[in-house]
Amino acid sequence: MIEDVRQIIASHGKLPVDVATLADDADLYAAGLSSFASVQLMLALEERFDIEFPETMLNRKTFSSIGAISSAVAELAPDEQVA
Repeated sequence: MIEDVRQIIASHGKLPVDVATLADDADLYAAGLSSFASVQLMLALEERFDIEFPETMLNRKTFSSIGAISSAVAELAPDEQVA
């Protein structure tokens, strides 16, 4: 799953850095993730994993890193492989 998340970030995050160079716990906002791009990212994640982020997860912390996003997706789609 984490590779899927990385690919979605690469496609929709509009980061000025290569996502492959970021650690799982790297701050995506410090790497250039904008508020608008985080919304695009959320929509792409919802489509890919057939989930819907609840309002309680719509915050900066949920989308702060690749690891945080993967954890949120794993919580919402427990049948997906986390690896």
